[in-house]
Amino acid sequence: MSVARVARFALDTAAMMPHATRLGLTIATIALAGMSGTPAVQAQNTSAWAAEAHAAARLIGGAAQKSDGAQWLRAGVEIRLDPGWKTYWRYPGDSGVPPTFDFAGSANVKSVTVLWPAPERFADGGGGHSIGYHGDVVLPLRITAGDPTRTSALHLKLGYAVCGNVCIPVEASLDLKLSADDHADEPALLAAEARVPRRVALGAGARLAIRSVRREAGGAHEHVVVEVAAPETTAVELFVEGPTPAWALPLPEPSEAKAAAAPRTRLFTFDLDGLPPGAQPKGAALTFTAVSPSDAIEVTTHLD
Repeated sequence: MSVARVARFALDTAAMMPHATRLGLTIATIALAGMSGTPAVQAQNTSAWAAEAHAAARLIGGAAQKSDGAQWLRAGVEIRLDPGWKTYWRYPGDSGVPPTFDFAGSANVKSVTVLWPAPERFADGGGGHSIGYHGDVVLPLRITAGDPTRTSALHLKLGYAVCGNVCIPVEASLDLKLSADDHADEPALLAAEARVPRRVALGAGARLAIRSVRREAGGAHEHVVVEVAAPETTAVELFVEGPTPAWALPLPEPSEAKAAAAPRTRLFTFDLDGLPPGAQPKGAALTFTAVSPSDAIEVTTHLD
């Protein structure tokens, strides 16, 4: 229990610090307790649930994939959250800690790529907004085996935070032998992959597109104006990430100004604040993620 109390104090303290400082904090390990409603019987090709008071996590396996001569294995990290509790995206926003993944100790695994389904914005309780997930979320994994003719096994040390009225850091140790049989969770993996934002070029897209990105002077900081095209009745969220995790950019906000282009184009703005010391915005590669209820895209572009 003493470890859990120290961990909770560390994260609650982090919530009061500037975002750039929080990114450097290490999530402490806390003891795992049982969660009511967690399945007691595990299906094949899934790991056991690692449970905490308000969340549980496990690994799920999927079918082997082959395309254009490349071969990979499909799996996922499933996180199940109690109602009213949330966890974070790869970029947490104004506050929070992103999940961490350590696959050291896996067998016959050359590489693992974590995919991120489209997140949502939610109030962080301190006047800002965080970015993440609620309910049941699956983070797809794309795994390359060292030897495709041999069986692979994943070992994952997962660190993540769950937040309700307080934030609790969690650490889970998960193991899964990737099997060619019984992929009951394949539909869940396919659904999660379908919500991973499509990578498109600036200006590309029909129903959802990021048309332009430009810097403008004004106030204490320069700001960035982003034109996003979407049907007028469609709700859109926009997120921005810097070229490295040291960049702590604010969340883009909808602008009341009207776009000079088509009527279906709306504007978002954010200040160029939260840059690491010595960083220059000109030429920096920013990644924008636009999310609507039925689509999500990701665009990387350089500031002019």
